[in-house]
Amino acid sequence: MEIKNKGKLKPLLPTLKEKKRYLAFEIISDNPINEFNGVSEEIMAKSLELLGQLGVAKAGIQILAECWNPNMQRGLIRVNNKHVDELKASLSFVEKINDKDVIIKSVGVSGIINKAKERYLK
Repeated sequence: MEIKNKGKLKPLLPTLKEKKRYLAFEIISDNPINEFNGVSEEIMAKSLELLGQLGVAKAGIQILAECWNPNMQRGLIRVNNKHVDELKASLSFVEKINDKDVIIKSVGVSGIINKAKERYLK
């Protein structure tokens, strides 16, 4: 018996896809934070601390490196639409990045990445 491989998977129906939002955040500090890795590590650490591994996995948190603007100290985080408030709460617990005192504030939320970049990063 021979199995035929057609090579293509059926696309996911739109109703089954994960709905996502893009949360824009701004870092307020005395000294500018130039290194993105420190920012993403601290945000993920506080998210894990507050939500746990299962909560972070359900939220689908992704900190987008290509959307980090070091001049404005702003960036974007991709998150599931049902977990936006939980992400905002975890951002409020970040106090230090690279041994510098910081405050992270949420600037806005968008459903489309291009609009989020246009509104919050420029």
